[in-house]
Amino acid sequence: MQGLFISFEGIDGAGKSTHIDALSRAFEAQGRHVTLTREPGGTPLAEQLREMVLQAPMDAMTEALLVFAARRDHVQQVIRPALMRGDVVLCDRFSDASFAYQGAGRGFDWHMLETLEAWVQGGDAAGAAAQTLLQPDVTIWFDLPPAVAASRLAGARVPDKFESQPEAFFAQVAGGYAKRQQSAPERFARINANQTPDAVRHEVMQALRDRGWLTP
Repeated sequence: MQGLFISFEGIDGAGKSTHIDALSRAFEAQGRHVTLTREPGGTPLAEQLREMVLQAPMDAMTEALLVFAARRDHVQQVIRPALMRGDVVLCDRFSDASFAYQGAGRGFDWHMLETLEAWVQGGDAAGAAAQTLLQPDVTIWFDLPPAVAASRLAGARVPDKFESQPEAFFAQVAGGYAKRQQSAPERFARINANQTPDAVRHEVMQALRDRGWLTP
């Protein structure tokens, strides 16, 4: 059985995490084994790097390098093995988030991010031979106006350094996601996240049915 890689993207407050468990149950009901994971994170090493990225002050280059270091370990230890087993991999954020947050949000060089992406997602475990660039089969993009996201985040748990950014930052991040979507429109399923949870869930499930990956 062929593995399936699905990533979930969107600015903080878009509500993407709410729908991952529901999609996991839908695939399991069809007899598929599901690997649930997240970025930054997914392995013990990557989780340690996640804490640094989310909490410690640093410049954009340091932030990008740490995120891609975490991703390298995550890809080699979790994602590629799960796909080889035939699992459905549901990942809360992947490399699109680096382009949106570190690229558009922090202003880090877009071409350098593309280079890091090729290194981290293209090599084998020893870094010797290039493979096809690992990308999700589909990216579920929860598109939400930054003002709405800001209102959702207000009064939430103690925010990390990204969640505490001003609305203007999230507008830049949203623009980064739009740029990535324009570069690979066939990979993205844009979801209107400014709806009720039930309506959003319906759009998510329908996007995967339309691709033949979920039965009605």
